[in-house]
Amino acid sequence: MNTKRTGVVTMKGNPLTLVGNEIKVGDQAPDFTVLTNDMQPYTLKDADNKVKIISVVPSLDTGVCELQTIHFNQEAADLGDVKILTISVDLPFAQKRFCGAKGIDKVITLSDHRDLSFGLHYGFVLEELRLLARGVVVIDQDNVVRYVEYVKEVAEQPDYDKVLEVVRQLV
Repeated sequence: MNTKRTGVVTMKGNPLTLVGNEIKVGDQAPDFTVLTNDMQPYTLKDADNKVKIISVVPSLDTGVCELQTIHFNQEAADLGDVKILTISVDLPFAQKRFCGAKGIDKVITLSDHRDLSFGLHYGFVLEELRLLARGVVVIDQDNVVRYVEYVKEVAEQPDYDKVLEVVRQLV
């Protein structure tokens, strides 16, 4: 049963409804199935037993989502053995084109367009738009959630400093 939450996020000040199970620090990270840029299934297990940053964006074709993805791609070099996943509902073909055009080579872009599997398991689906809300989830080597941010205003960026602080404590 997917829950609906209001009062959590807005887009340009307008309230939106989040659908899915809210994820919290300390939860065992639920599995999900999304698609790689080559249309292959990708699950949480595919990220190995590594610290994972899941960067959640509505669409790579928007300025803030582009900045968020580029920021994590640049940070990846200093984080060592950390998997950084960017998940949106963009089609895999568009994600692949975006990565090529923007030089994204350290972040794995994944599409949740087919089943909203990630979005529903982690509570990021925007009901009114069938997009994912902006946010970040940090998961440790044992697949325990160590940080969650549902960005209050979808048009704003996440708290990068807090994300990186948590990740550095885990690696």
